[in-house]
Amino acid sequence: MLSWLKPALDSKPPAGTRVYAVGDIHGQKDRLCTLHDRILEDAESAPERRRVIVYVGDYVDRGPDSSGVLDLLMEQPLEGFKCVHLKGNHEDYMLRFMDGDIEAGASWFANGGDTTLESYGIETEGKFPDFTVLIDWREGLEQAVPAPQRQFLESLPLFHIEGDYAFVHAGVRPGVPLASQEAHDLMWIREEFHASNADHGYVIVHGHSVSSKAVNRANRIGIDTGAGYGRALTAVVLSGVERRFLQA
Repeated sequence: MLSWLKPALDSKPPAGTRVYAVGDIHGQKDRLCTLHDRILEDAESAPERRRVIVYVGDYVDRGPDSSGVLDLLMEQPLEGFKCVHLKGNHEDYMLRFMDGDIEAGASWFANGGDTTLESYGIETEGKFPDFTVLIDWREGLEQAVPAPQRQFLESLPLFHIEGDYAFVHAGVRPGVPLASQEAHDLMWIREEFHASNADHGYVIVHGHSVSSKAVNRANRIGIDTGAGYGRALTAVVLSGVERRFLQA
């Protein structure tokens, strides 16, 4: 379904390139499959020969099938597209926990990590874990996550550039060049980035912070519309100076 349109601005992807950027998926495999179908349908009539799809991170947690989302992204890339997968703060949580950061595991669990554990067959019974339970869950997760999935998670970059657009998970710290940004800010920043009207050198396309509909501003485009909470999964379509949105 095509959602709403916004007036075109002067930012563009590279000539001959159409870019689709997908917001935070959060375990919603069925919505992702539907959105992929809508992207493929949209691309059929695209005049651009080069097609890119950028996923801005947060593939896991909150939704029912985090493991299935990872498998879909890895094993069924959209044919004819350059596929770019960025790292979100929830992938960061998951990796830190598997690497032995038990304290990170407690925060992860409180932010939707329980559903990811359950997608790998680890029963959480809805309880908040103590230290001993977290250790057991970490060991179980380490055994349950297939090696290709872990390698995929460990390989995720923090940003990607296409023409006048830069794609990150959370945003950027105003006044800092993209190449000098801290990893923590790229995955976690909120208020300082959202409040800024600065020119960041690129239009920043990001997820991380939920809004009722996509945010379309001169310096940033926010595409986390709450799929992790059962709301729409959104993609922005960048074609020439045009910006459009698709949803599932």
